[in-house]
Amino acid sequence: MKVAVWDTYVTKKDGTVMHFDILAPDYIKDEKTIYVFGKEYLRSKNQENQLLTARECSFCHIGKATDEMEMGIRQKGYYIVEMQGCE
Repeated sequence: MKVAVWDTYVTKKDGTVMHFDILAPDYIKDEKTIYVFGKEYLRSKNQENQLLTARECSFCHIGKATDEMEMGIRQKGYYIVEMQGCE
């Protein structure tokens, strides 16, 4: 499965930065849909209401999903790769 990788940096409530990638099927081109995915993830990390716009989240590249990523996308519509500050 080809996925679009959206590179995302969000300032957390404590002022530190979360860096994560939002992976979604490559045919999803609507930024607002990607932001919905990101906001859902932020809620799961108790970071709801943090700013998530084109400034924080931008398309990076197209890649190939691993089996784990593909399973997550089938379940939720997207997959998150936590990079930094996501604990």
